[in-house]
Amino acid sequence: MSFPYFISPEQAMRERSELARKGIARAKSVVALAYAGGVLFVAENPSRSLQKISELYDRVGFAAAGKFNEFDNLRRGGIQFADTRGYAYDRRDVTGRQLANVYAQTLGTIFTEQAKPYEVE
Repeated sequence: MSFPYFISPEQAMRERSELARKGIARAKSVVALAYAGGVLFVAENPSRSLQKISELYDRVGFAAAGKFNEFDNLRRGGIQFADTRGYAYDRRDVTGRQLANVYAQTLGTIFTEQAKPYEVE
């Protein structure tokens, strides 16, 4: 009797982490800088049609490095969350901290439950 292929959960997590790290390492960098006048996002972007930097909501920005389709899904989800939250409550109730928590939950779920983790940072 043959046994099905088995991999320990720890080994699976290590391999997923390595895959995500390698994908992010190949991506073009993004720099975010806070200064007295506000925040500055700078990114190398060879494409005029693909956006690595955008505004999610009133005074809340988004910049990402990695696979475009993956970080664009995150960007769209952030916009949807911010719009819903701002409409239901108040524009001032949409904060970067809330969006960071939503992104952390989303990325954690994708990392543990899907076959391939997102390669975004």
